[in-house]
Amino acid sequence: MPYTRPIRRFYLTAPRTLTFAVSLLLALLALLIAYGHVVDLHGVSAFVVLLIAYAVLLAGTLLRGV
Repeated sequence: MPYTRPIRRFYLTAPRTLTFAVSLLLALLALLIAYGHVVDLHGVSAFVVLLIAYAVLLAGTLLRGV
């Protein structure tokens, strides 16, 4: 059952497994860039990759079927 706020109808749903796996892989890539000294992918920093991973997970939580 999704969580609802009492004032507005705002539903949070669990992300699909694929969405969670993609965000997890992006977060691991960010860790490798930050601490594993992996090539910076032509100027993309670990923070940007981690921000994209968080945005994917956020979209999977806020949007149904993503």
